[in-house]
Amino acid sequence: MPLSCIVDKTMIIRTYTELSKLATFEERYEYLRLRGRVGEQTFGHDRYLNQILYASTFWTKEVRPSIIARDGGYDLGIIGMEVEGLVTVHHMNPITLEDVLSHDPKVYDPENLITTSDRVHRGIHYSVDCNALLVKPYEERRPNDTCPWRK
Repeated sequence: MPLSCIVDKTMIIRTYTELSKLATFEERYEYLRLRGRVGEQTFGHDRYLNQILYASTFWTKEVRPSIIARDGGYDLGIIGMEVEGLVTVHHMNPITLEDVLSHDPKVYDPENLITTSDRVHRGIHYSVDCNALLVKPYEERRPNDTCPWRK
Protein backbone atom coordinates (compact mmCIF):
# COMPACT_ATOMS: atom_id res chain seq x y z
CA MET A 1 0.00 0.00 0.00
CA PRO A 2 1.51 3.38 -0.95
CA LEU A 3 2.07 6.16 1.58
CA SER A 4 -0.90 8.51 1.92
CA CYS A 5 -3.46 6.35 0.17
CA ILE A 6 -5.87 8.70 -1.64
CA VAL A 7 -9.60 8.13 -1.28
CA ASP A 8 -12.11 10.05 -3.43
CA LYS A 9 -9.34 12.44 -4.64
CA THR A 10 -9.75 14.77 -1.66
CA MET A 11 -9.19 12.68 1.46
CA ILE A 12 -5.74 11.34 2.26
CA ILE A 13 -5.84 8.50 4.78
CA ARG A 14 -2.83 8.58 7.09
CA THR A 15 -1.86 5.68 9.37
CA TYR A 16 0.56 5.32 12.27
CA THR A 17 2.08 2.25 10.61
CA GLU A 18 2.94 4.25 7.47
CA LEU A 19 4.17 7.21 9.50
CA SER A 20 6.47 5.01 11.58
CA LYS A 21 8.33 4.00 8.39
CA LEU A 22 9.48 7.60 7.99
CA ALA A 23 12.77 8.14 9.82
CA THR A 24 13.00 11.88 10.36
CA PHE A 25 10.91 14.46 12.15
CA GLU A 26 10.70 16.50 8.94
CA GLU A 27 9.32 13.57 6.91
CA ARG A 28 6.75 12.72 9.58
CA TYR A 29 5.69 16.34 9.94
CA GLU A 30 5.17 16.76 6.19
CA TYR A 31 3.20 13.49 6.11
CA LEU A 32 0.84 14.84 8.80
CA ARG A 33 0.61 18.48 7.74
CA LEU A 34 -3.00 19.26 6.89
CA ARG A 35 -2.40 22.46 4.97
CA GLY A 36 -5.66 23.67 6.47
CA ARG A 37 -6.99 27.16 6.46
CA VAL A 38 -7.49 29.19 9.61
CA GLY A 39 -11.20 29.41 10.39
CA GLU A 40 -12.11 26.23 8.49
CA GLN A 41 -14.75 24.33 10.46
CA THR A 42 -13.50 21.14 12.13
CA PHE A 43 -14.57 18.97 15.05
CA GLY A 44 -12.83 21.47 17.33
CA HIS A 45 -15.37 24.08 16.20
CA ASP A 46 -18.05 22.40 18.35
CA ARG A 47 -16.16 23.14 21.55
CA TYR A 48 -18.65 21.58 23.97
CA LEU A 49 -18.44 18.18 22.23
CA ASN A 50 -14.69 18.56 21.89
CA GLN A 51 -14.45 18.96 25.67
CA ILE A 52 -16.83 16.05 26.31
CA LEU A 53 -14.68 13.71 24.20
CA TYR A 54 -11.30 14.80 25.55
CA ALA A 55 -12.50 14.90 29.18
CA SER A 56 -14.13 11.46 29.01
CA THR A 57 -12.79 8.76 31.31
CA PHE A 58 -12.14 6.44 28.37
CA TRP A 59 -10.01 9.09 26.59
CA THR A 60 -8.11 10.28 29.69
CA LYS A 61 -7.57 6.89 31.35
CA GLU A 62 -7.28 4.51 28.39
CA VAL A 63 -6.64 6.06 24.98
CA ARG A 64 -4.40 9.06 25.65
CA PRO A 65 -1.95 7.35 28.07
CA SER A 66 -1.58 4.32 25.79
CA ILE A 67 -0.68 6.50 22.78
CA ILE A 68 1.82 8.57 24.79
CA ALA A 69 3.40 5.35 26.12
CA ARG A 70 3.56 3.78 22.64
CA ASP A 71 5.35 6.89 21.33
CA GLY A 72 7.66 7.06 24.36
CA GLY A 73 6.52 10.63 25.06
CA TYR A 74 8.44 11.75 21.97
CA ASP A 75 7.16 14.33 19.49
CA LEU A 76 5.81 12.42 16.47
CA GLY A 77 7.39 9.31 18.00
CA ILE A 78 10.94 10.44 17.09
CA ILE A 79 13.44 9.26 19.73
CA GLY A 80 15.27 12.23 21.20
CA MET A 81 12.45 14.70 20.43
CA GLU A 82 10.98 14.85 23.94
CA VAL A 83 7.75 16.78 24.26
CA GLU A 84 8.30 19.74 26.55
CA GLY A 85 5.17 21.31 27.97
CA LEU A 86 1.69 20.34 26.88
CA VAL A 87 1.39 16.85 25.37
CA THR A 88 -1.30 16.52 22.68
CA VAL A 89 -2.61 13.31 21.16
CA HIS A 90 -3.38 14.26 17.56
CA HIS A 91 -5.90 12.61 15.22
CA MET A 92 -3.86 11.98 12.08
CA ASN A 93 -7.05 11.98 10.02
CA PRO A 94 -9.44 14.73 11.09
CA ILE A 95 -12.57 13.55 12.85
CA THR A 96 -16.01 15.04 12.43
CA LEU A 97 -18.85 15.80 14.77
CA GLU A 98 -20.72 12.84 13.25
CA ASP A 99 -17.74 10.53 13.99
CA VAL A 100 -17.91 11.44 17.67
CA LEU A 101 -21.70 11.28 17.95
CA SER A 102 -21.83 7.89 16.21
CA HIS A 103 -18.91 6.54 18.29
CA ASP A 104 -16.94 5.76 15.13
CA PRO A 105 -14.00 3.47 16.07
CA LYS A 106 -11.54 5.74 14.19
CA VAL A 107 -11.93 8.31 16.99
CA TYR A 108 -10.01 5.95 19.33
CA ASP A 109 -8.01 3.91 16.79
CA PRO A 110 -4.26 3.90 17.65
CA GLU A 111 -3.55 3.86 13.88
CA ASN A 112 -5.18 7.31 13.74
CA LEU A 113 -3.39 8.84 16.76
CA ILE A 114 0.10 10.27 17.40
CA THR A 115 1.79 12.12 20.28
CA THR A 116 2.76 15.74 19.54
CA SER A 117 3.81 18.85 21.36
CA ASP A 118 1.29 21.67 21.41
CA ARG A 119 3.51 23.73 19.09
CA VAL A 120 3.83 20.94 16.50
CA HIS A 121 0.10 20.18 16.76
CA ARG A 122 -0.76 23.79 15.89
CA GLY A 123 1.79 23.67 13.06
CA ILE A 124 0.15 20.58 11.58
CA HIS A 125 -3.27 22.24 11.58
CA TYR A 126 -2.17 25.68 10.38
CA SER A 127 0.49 24.51 7.93
CA VAL A 128 3.52 26.09 9.59
CA ASP A 129 6.84 25.38 7.84
CA CYS A 130 8.68 22.54 9.58
CA ASN A 131 11.92 24.51 9.95
CA ALA A 132 10.11 27.08 12.08
CA LEU A 133 9.18 24.33 14.55
CA LEU A 134 12.55 22.67 14.99
CA VAL A 135 14.46 23.59 18.12
CA LYS A 136 17.80 25.09 17.19
CA PRO A 137 20.82 23.24 18.60
CA TYR A 138 22.65 24.89 21.47
CA GLU A 139 25.58 26.95 20.30
CA GLU A 140 28.22 27.79 22.87
CA ARG A 141 28.84 31.51 23.38
CA ARG A 142 32.23 32.98 22.40
CA PRO A 143 33.88 36.29 23.30
CA ASN A 144 32.64 39.09 21.02
CA ASP A 145 30.01 36.86 19.34
CA THR A 146 27.48 39.71 19.52
CA CYS A 147 29.85 42.35 18.12
CA PRO A 148 30.02 41.97 14.33
CA TRP A 149 33.09 44.23 14.03
CA ARG A 150 35.16 42.15 16.52
CA LYS A 151 34.95 38.74 14.82
